Amino acid sequence: MKFGVPLKTKHKEILMYCVSMALILFLLKWLEVHFIVFNYRLDLFIGAIAILFTVLGIWLALKLVKPKVETRIIEKEVYIDNSTQTEIDEQEITKLGISKRELDVLNLMATGFSNEEIAEKLFISLNTVKTHASNIFLKLNVKRRTMAVEKAKRMKIIH
Repeated sequence: MKFGVPLKTKHKEILMYCVSMALILFLLKWLEVHFIVFNYRLDLFIGAIAILFTVLGIWLALKLVKPKVETRIIEKEVYIDNSTQTEIDEQEITKLGISKRELDVLNLMATGFSNEEIAEKLFISLNTVKTHASNIFLKLNVKRRTMAVEKAKRMKIIH
């Protein structure tokens, strides 16, 4: 203490000076932020809405683009013929009332011929082939050629 000022007083002045500078700086910063917020409040509001809609758009795009994983189980009856018997079941043919010509048309369907080709092979008109095919569908209770062939093979009407 050579200068005549007590040590505590010297530190108090420095401390008070620092605290007052901090308060003034805080006040100036608060006024600056206050000034910016009031002068640019519309811009800040529009910016906040833009950010909100950007985030919402990204989220929605990710939801729409993401593929939906869907598992479907398809069941179909599969008939396996374990017998080595390849004989045609004549009783089933008579029970269903299938004529000889309808059986010929069914056999040619099973080999993959079209209606026009069946008509040429059997020397009958196209309309006759279509009539025989519709009669076969009714008698076998099916809707398509493939179903008719599959059911006829299962019932041992054709090979």
